[in-house]
Amino acid sequence: MPYLKLSTTESILDEQSPQLLDQLSKLMAQQTGKPERYVMVQVEGGKAMLFAGNNQPLAYVECKSIGLTTAQAKAISSSLCRLLNDTLQIPSDRVYIEFSNCPAEYWGWNGSTFG
Repeated sequence: MPYLKLSTTESILDEQSPQLLDQLSKLMAQQTGKPERYVMVQVEGGKAMLFAGNNQPLAYVECKSIGLTTAQAKAISSSLCRLLNDTLQIPSDRVYIEFSNCPAEYWGWNGSTFG
């Protein structure tokens, strides 16, 4: 049920994409304590975006999960910013992350919901 969507100005090469998706998936599973088989990750690179009046490397991330705590959000923010800096050279102060804690009864899967 954890979902992470990364949108960035940085181009993501075809050969980079599988490894980045894998790293993000594992990060979400580890930080939320949820099985990776429920984690969904989407990456969109090369987007036209502007932050602080310029288009230098930046990222916007949507991070949603059932039961997401503030402590988990802080840990994910730290780990995710480090990963984006290491892999795409995006400085932490050029990353916005939107966290959402979704009630289980409003998260659908397999013809039903988790609640």
